[in-house]
Amino acid sequence: MTLQTLIVERHGAVTLIRLNRPEALNALNGQLMDELTATLDETEADASVRCVVITGSDRAFAAGADIKEMASKSYADVFTEDFITANWERVTRCRKPVIAAVAGYALGGGCELAMMCDFIIAADNARFGQPEINLGVIPGAGGTQRLTRFVGKSKAMDMVLTARMMNAEEANQCGLVSRVVPLADLISTAMEAAQKIAALSPNSVMIAKELVGAAYEAPLSQGVKMERRLFHSLFAFDDQKEGMAAFVEKRPAKFTGK
Repeated sequence: MTLQTLIVERHGAVTLIRLNRPEALNALNGQLMDELTATLDETEADASVRCVVITGSDRAFAAGADIKEMASKSYADVFTEDFITANWERVTRCRKPVIAAVAGYALGGGCELAMMCDFIIAADNARFGQPEINLGVIPGAGGTQRLTRFVGKSKAMDMVLTARMMNAEEANQCGLVSRVVPLADLISTAMEAAQKIAALSPNSVMIAKELVGAAYEAPLSQGVKMERRLFHSLFAFDDQKEGMAAFVEKRPAKFTGK
């Protein structure tokens, strides 16, 4: 596929995906989401890719869905094409870790896309919001659900009902983002984290990702049982033997994914 709305770069075992619709502050339209879905399909199928970073520009990660594309749709249109579900949620099904590196505006669908990633590293100029209520609709790509789980009912209700934006400092304090860094350091920090992950055992990384994600869905007792069984399962891999031997021998581990 020839990409027109994304810029994709390979950095060793890390794929960096830049949303690239500068004329629309990276607003998410059907073409961009189709290209993102296809790109993530390719990275999942490529065993040499161990981690993915999704970012936008200094001014905007993504300033929402493309309202011009959406405005004329009818109920029959969105229901029949399964709008959003059909091509917006591929990132939630990635087994490999996906980091969102957010600068500037992450609003509406942009905020929702960032929350679909495994964690968010924010620049100090980042602004998060769910302003859909101003358009006579509501968040439709998980905003009412993921935001509430991340920041709690009161803040989520405030943001969804008043459309106010949350700055990077507040997002960090309430757990929406994992850390805040200067804008100039955003991509290098995200890539450093991705390269760290990419150097680890891919089996351990995928299982750890799956379990942390399951913590939002499963009761504690069930989640701990899942954790225990999958912890046991890692003793079937060579990487467990290598990782522990390297620790005992005080040397760097060389993980092979086997």
